[in-house]
Amino acid sequence: MDTLIGQGLVALEMIVDPGSFQRDVVGAKQFTDESYGPGAVVGTAKLAGETVTVIASDAEAFNEKFPVVYAGIIGMEEGYKMASAVYASIAADADKPATKKRPLVLVVDTPGNGPGKVEEIFGMNKSTGAYQLALAEARLAGHPIVAAVVGRAISGAFLCHGLQADRIVALDAKFGTMIHVMPLTSVSRIIKKDIEVLEELSKSNPVFAAGPQFFFKLGGVEALVPEIADLRGVVVAQVAELRAAKAKGEATGPQGRAALGAARGGRVTRPQVAAKMAAEFAAVADTYRPQTT
Repeated sequence: MDTLIGQGLVALEMIVDPGSFQRDVVGAKQFTDESYGPGAVVGTAKLAGETVTVIASDAEAFNEKFPVVYAGIIGMEEGYKMASAVYASIAADADKPATKKRPLVLVVDTPGNGPGKVEEIFGMNKSTGAYQLALAEARLAGHPIVAAVVGRAISGAFLCHGLQADRIVALDAKFGTMIHVMPLTSVSRIIKKDIEVLEELSKSNPVFAAGPQFFFKLGGVEALVPEIADLRGVVVAQVAELRAAKAKGEATGPQGRAALGAARGGRVTRPQVAAKMAAEFAAVADTYRPQTT
């Protein structure tokens, strides 16, 4: 096997314990309507003997109600379905201590969101926002969340299905793995720079580049997986590390990646800008605080 692009379900089965995946069941919730959000795969499995919630995209599914949702695209229904699976996980472990909250494993292979006009009118942004919020709430409640990029992690779909995880791991680029917020062709149109200029910048500047190696340097990916056979072991190890990190109160998720990017030399200016903004705000903060009598 030389790639897992379009094979998210295969990757899912490779990560979890053999034969343990139960589709459409998360805690007390059962997803019985097969026509609702067919591009989203949710369920429960075992990972090294531990109960986990698994969320993935099905590249072979097609949402007949929304024709732009196919090939792993996360549409409006898919976003809500994924969010529901997260909230079902939170509810299932509500009475457990933080150290016993079930992990969530996100299998990421998506070319983007469903950008159809109907979805936009109905509230596509609310759907993806709901999923992001659900993951953030689960992460802050103590659930270890690991996103495994096995194919494409593109644009807004990666924002809702990946970037809110505690840790992100990605297969090496030699397997066709692709991560980017926006293709250079789109960047060129927006900032009015020739594509040749941006292509040259992408060779040395990770901000303009795409791919797991560049996102690793930016701190957006915590670990690169050199071989497909290593994927399961890396995810298991990340869950164990997250348990320890959360117990110590260490920053994980988006907060932790900022420092990681600076340490790796990919985001050296960000801390300086953040410090300057904080200083400028502190200088005028008293002016905007409510006055007490």
